[in-house]
Amino acid sequence: MRNRAIRHRRRRPKKGVLELDITSLLDILVIMLVFLLKSYNSSGLVLNVPKNVELPTSESKNYNSSGLIVQVSPSAIWLEDKIILDKSKEKIETSKEDPKLIVSLYDELVQKRKTIQEISKLSPGQQPFSGVVNFVIDRSIKYTEIQKLMHTCAKSGFQKFKFVVLGEEF
Repeated sequence: MRNRAIRHRRRRPKKGVLELDITSLLDILVIMLVFLLKSYNSSGLVLNVPKNVELPTSESKNYNSSGLIVQVSPSAIWLEDKIILDKSKEKIETSKEDPKLIVSLYDELVQKRKTIQEISKLSPGQQPFSGVVNFVIDRSIKYTEIQKLMHTCAKSGFQKFKFVVLGEEF
């Protein structure tokens, strides 16, 4: 009897093409591909941070910040939309006691800080003095001049800096 069942099984014609559902497999492969692409670092920069070094956190997700705007080109320095120093007409004047301090910018920043503080005292709904300066700097400006700008802003009470740059779109 048993041999007969085996013989009949071999003779039976196949019922058609057997289909395999691979939708679940494709879902898993796509998820793995996305995970691998997101974790891939093409820069090749690897940092080994020592245990006693605590890195600061970034606030770069907040694109919108209130603060003064200092713009610098090879020919001028602006505070908000007002030209503070025209480099083509006059030389950058620095303090004798502090050679990194740009006098004309310092005076304007101190005046702006006092105005902002007075307005925030008079208006209860007004935001308090944030001390933020947004720098818009030409790429040709040397670091020594940027250092003087940051030093001048810090001395006048604006001690938080943000640099406005063009970003790459993904």
